[in-house]
Amino acid sequence: MPDAADEEPETPLPDLPPLPADPRWRVEHLPFLSAMSMALLTFAASAGFFAGGAPAALGAAAGVLIVTVSYTMSTLVIAWADTVRPALLMPLGLLTYTVKYTLLGVILAFGVSSDWGGRTALGLGIVVGVMVWTAVQAWWMYRKTARK
Repeated sequence: MPDAADEEPETPLPDLPPLPADPRWRVEHLPFLSAMSMALLTFAASAGFFAGGAPAALGAAAGVLIVTVSYTMSTLVIAWADTVRPALLMPLGLLTYTVKYTLLGVILAFGVSSDWGGRTALGLGIVVGVMVWTAVQAWWMYRKTARK
């Protein structure tokens, strides 16, 4: 009599829905958002320079760049997980956000505790970067769904 533990299941994994034929839709907004972020970075650096000189320009630009890199990283990880195995979305998304916000917290804690002249501009660059990225992505998604 065969042991129940020795038997291999016929289907080791559950049936998954088929993947879309063209997975590029997950990242098609990135070029436009990246262009908007680079325009914001240029504006933030210019405004920082006029408001507080070179340290403020560097701080504002760094804040926008941090947001751009972190949001792009999250988008790419989530898009990759969705194309490989949709069951990975939640754990990889949560891991990505945990790493991202931990690093952001360390950067901000270091910036606040230092005497660097661009620390206020760094914080403002991060806040404005988050607001602009979120608004532009919401506009992009609204525009895409309104067309259909």
